[in-house]
Amino acid sequence: MPKYSKTPEAISKLSPEQYRVTQESGTERPGTGEYLDNKKPGIYVDIVSGEPLFASSDKFESGCGWPSFTKPIDTDHVAELRDASHGMIRTEVRSAHGDSHLGHVFNDGPRDRGGLRYCINSASLRFVHRDTMEAEGYGDYLDQVEDIR
Repeated sequence: MPKYSKTPEAISKLSPEQYRVTQESGTERPGTGEYLDNKKPGIYVDIVSGEPLFASSDKFESGCGWPSFTKPIDTDHVAELRDASHGMIRTEVRSAHGDSHLGHVFNDGPRDRGGLRYCINSASLRFVHRDTMEAEGYGDYLDQVEDIR
């Protein structure tokens, strides 16, 4: 089992936007994220720790302006915390090992797929294409990635 963690080296490689989002709990502007319209098969991993977070097969078009997923690949890699900022009660989503701010989870996702919408900032993610997953050490997750219909 790979060890995923937050390292000073990983933090030093972040762009200003990636740092603001992951380390300062920022939010990218809606409609601007690199992965909003990505339809390629693969997985999304924490930009800081590399821990696997979401699969392309669980991504859906929610219209909210951020990449949306119905569920995490492995709940052990995603921490959900109560967020009372900005005058509302929400559930913040953070990576469990990297402690990166990812986004929030809401109860308005597709009912037939569990009803959740993980609304995630592209700036907190790195996409690993299915073709390179094995080489990058994510071969165990290939069964969660299918062709996008």
